[in-house]
Amino acid sequence: MKRHHIFLAGATLLAAALPAIGAERYPGMKHFVDSLMSEMTLQEKIGQLNLCGAGDIYTGPIAESDVASRLRKGEVGGILNLKDLNAVTNLQKIAVEDSRLGIPLLVGLDVIHGYVTVFPIPLGISCSWDMAAIEESARIAAQEASADGINWTFSPMVDISRDARWGRMSEGSGEDVLLGSRIAQAMVKGYQGTPAYASPENIMACVKHVALYGAPEAGRDYNTVDMSRLRMFNEYLPPYKAAIDAGVGSAMSSFNVVDGIPATGNRWLLTDLLRDQWGFDGFVVSDASSVAEMVVHGMGNRQDVSDLALNAGLDMDLGSECYMQNLANSVEQKRISPEQIDLACRRILEAKYKLGLFADPYKYCDTSRPAKQIYTRAHRDAARSLAAKSMVLLKNEGNILPLKKSGKIALIGPILTDTRAIQGTWSFPGQPERYTSILDAFRNAVGNKAEILYARGCAFADGGNDWQVKNYVYDKEPGFRLQSGTEADTEEALRVAREADVVVAFLGEHEMESGESSSRTDLSMSAAQRQLLEKLLATGKPVVLVYFMGRPTVLDWESRNVPAILNAWFPGSEAGDALADVIFGDVNPSGKLTASFPRSVGQIPIHYDELPTGRRIADGNNFAKFTSSYIDGPSTPLYPFGYGLSYTDFSYSPMKLSSETMAPGDSITVTVGVTNTGARPGDEIVQLYIRDIVGSVSRPVKQLKDFARISLKAGETKDVTFTITPEQLKFYNSSLNYVAEPGDFEVMVGPNSAKVETRAFRLNAE
Repeated sequence: MKRHHIFLAGATLLAAALPAIGAERYPGMKHFVDSLMSEMTLQEKIGQLNLCGAGDIYTGPIAESDVASRLRKGEVGGILNLKDLNAVTNLQKIAVEDSRLGIPLLVGLDVIHGYVTVFPIPLGISCSWDMAAIEESARIAAQEASADGINWTFSPMVDISRDARWGRMSEGSGEDVLLGSRIAQAMVKGYQGTPAYASPENIMACVKHVALYGAPEAGRDYNTVDMSRLRMFNEYLPPYKAAIDAGVGSAMSSFNVVDGIPATGNRWLLTDLLRDQWGFDGFVVSDASSVAEMVVHGMGNRQDVSDLALNAGLDMDLGSECYMQNLANSVEQKRISPEQIDLACRRILEAKYKLGLFADPYKYCDTSRPAKQIYTRAHRDAARSLAAKSMVLLKNEGNILPLKKSGKIALIGPILTDTRAIQGTWSFPGQPERYTSILDAFRNAVGNKAEILYARGCAFADGGNDWQVKNYVYDKEPGFRLQSGTEADTEEALRVAREADVVVAFLGEHEMESGESSSRTDLSMSAAQRQLLEKLLATGKPVVLVYFMGRPTVLDWESRNVPAILNAWFPGSEAGDALADVIFGDVNPSGKLTASFPRSVGQIPIHYDELPTGRRIADGNNFAKFTSSYIDGPSTPLYPFGYGLSYTDFSYSPMKLSSETMAPGDSITVTVGVTNTGARPGDEIVQLYIRDIVGSVSRPVKQLKDFARISLKAGETKDVTFTITPEQLKFYNSSLNYVAEPGDFEVMVGPNSAKVETRAFRLNAE
């Protein structure tokens, strides 16, 4: 009798024997996994460590595919990049019913910012500063993905980044440690549910990329990372730990080196830190082919790097097949022990147990769910709302915005009819054929109240069509540039602009110009778009620039010449309606930047929480000899962290401290009154920063320690109160001890990192 007939074929019987998913712990799990592993061969255990792609199942019968054949042999622990419920169900059936032990599959996919309902890119979402909405976006993504058979997502990406040249900045939450940590926790909770995996609508999250992936030298993807332990612990590691503290089920190693050793084979990182110090009890999967890529890093041959990765604590090999090809030989040669393979196998089996796959292998294979739970009106409404909250109003000279729904409005730009480009990077589960274009959304918004004029105007940033854009992104010849739009495109745009009362130019990056493997040395607007914008401004008509981007871009010229600028990021599937909501004033913009915008690429990396320098330049000065400054421009960002305008105005009353001293076990409250002094209701994001004046190591000039998002009616005042505790004053010292040192501090409150009121307080010694 096959083993799976004992514990899988009778799912109802097994379910009665297993503890309820979502219990505080899993008291039956150890016994269950022990029993299963006692039946497994070495090769079957190694098979659980193998995560492979969908392979040839799209081009031939599933039952006859290579993946199916390997499932029957017990050579696959999980599969990725399969977006087809029927195919998932059939493969799960093969794994459960046709293999010797019937172990169910993990089914993974990059569900990064939504599934079919696509939310704004993660960097855009972070600008909402709305943890409840962010958690809800992950919950909706999990519900939709799970309805299609997915039980594991490679998200959230929590890499801190201060270098906009790095294309994958679009996938993270910007430059700040506190905000990034809170978003990490919200995303994990949204994906996995509370308690974790209690419902078939919950999926397992995977925190990535462990670690430091957001700080590659020169902003070049996959490049070397080198930083001190002190900086790691204070500035880059906290969001990973936050995800682990939130109970994330898995983690993904990064491509880069950490202390000279690739993360995929770094035992200090994956075992000493992740497990021993932080208490992570999930499993670690490699990034795509990163085990094999350690050969290129100079860590040995394929067998060497397989051993290195397993010994380091890397449980699952994604895509390289190194484990499958080498680990059995390594055991035979006593290069690794059977116990090490057992440990990795156990972690993966435990993840499947916690997901409930042993109790019900077809938990995520309900054919009734897709029609009821994918791209629903409620999901679309949530995406539309969060998209509007994510947009950041950068400039609004003369209150051009919001526009009135009257007269003639010219909409110009190549993205207006492209429902694929509005999604942003890592959105391949999307179905752009179902989305409303920006052009159609604006026409629907104004109805017969206004006339919408349209012209393409130019090409995307550097290409005239999708084929060209793809070739630009993947081209192997440095410096290759694509052709711009035609003169006829420009002339048509100028014709409709002259006819209109106001011009809205929708320009910026193409979605493929940011994301993985999309590092850039030039972050300014393309020449073709700049030329078009200059000509539109020359018509004398009021011009609004709606800019699409996957990272902070260089908008120095635009900020000086264009009267109104709205940063749209990539808003997702509901981009059209969300943009219409904001531009016509049905929604008051409230987004605030989570990454500083440089004036030029030469300022990068740039972030607000820099360390002080003994040669600091005075505020307001561009250059002074023998100071830390540039001879050809300011040192300050164009738009600072936390910046964002509204259609209304807010004023802050002087802050009040409950005390100017704090004992180690006490706290101080900080209260500030915020008044909406304008004529429209609006949301404000109140930000609290702290500076440690004297420390055993140099401390940042300010650090975000708390924030509050509040809604105010016109003329309304609300008191916002923050509580400061000694815990918030802690940092890692030179011995990597997490301490709060007594002494003098400054607390700052304001609407952004550059505009704050400052008060002093003191933390007393024991």
